[in-house]
Amino acid sequence: MNQSIKNVIGYASIFAILILSYSAVGYVSTYGRSIEPSSFRSFTVSGEGEVVGKPDIASFTYSVITEGGTNLADLQKKHITNSEKVNAFVKTSGVKSEDIKTQNYGVEPRYQYYNCDTRPNDGAKACPPPQIVGYTIRETVFVKVRDFEKVGDILSGAVNNGANDVSQLSFDIDDPTKVENDARMEAITKAKAKAVAIASAGGFRLGRLLSISDGGGAMPYYSKVMLGRDSGMGMGGPEMAPAPAIEPGSKDISVTVTLTYEII
Repeated sequence: MNQSIKNVIGYASIFAILILSYSAVGYVSTYGRSIEPSSFRSFTVSGEGEVVGKPDIASFTYSVITEGGTNLADLQKKHITNSEKVNAFVKTSGVKSEDIKTQNYGVEPRYQYYNCDTRPNDGAKACPPPQIVGYTIRETVFVKVRDFEKVGDILSGAVNNGANDVSQLSFDIDDPTKVENDARMEAITKAKAKAVAIASAGGFRLGRLLSISDGGGAMPYYSKVMLGRDSGMGMGGPEMAPAPAIEPGSKDISVTVTLTYEII
């Protein structure tokens, strides 16, 4: 093999090595940037979007509390009768079965405690332990009402039909997905505009959008309306619990998003 051919092969080998090295460096750089976005310069902006939504459901809880003696079986029968009366009223008022849910049900013993003389006395008898003198059954039911015109009547009617307490009235949007998406789009638009303004003021260009995080939406609004038989309302006789005036108002749905951009 003459010298000229050897030179050509040598030059070709060097060129191939350079091409391979450049490709390897480019691949490593690209791979590193894709898996380690924090290894290069970036900045973060946030934006908040807010949309006013109209509640379409009202929800509240009512409790039925039944007290009795030590015969728990009889007490449970009495409680079931009381609870079913309230439940039947709520259903006949237009509330569907799937919108009525028992939140908790508990049986608690009631004790008789003795006030004994605890001073040292040779003739003193031992103080007897507390004794169960009866039980209390407490059941709490969660209800959704979709017809706001019936909310007040259902609240007062639940008390008049045996509920001992009606509380935690709240107004909410049954499916807030669309409203939240509208607020989210507004938040992203504001965050993008802020990123462009910051890049312009800082003298750099925006690169890739590296990450986006969602801060969620608003909480439901709770009313202060509370009715209860223990408060003297609906205790029987000619006086009945009046129906309160209900105004659902509106609900602000706010979503905050955070965007992270590459600086180039």
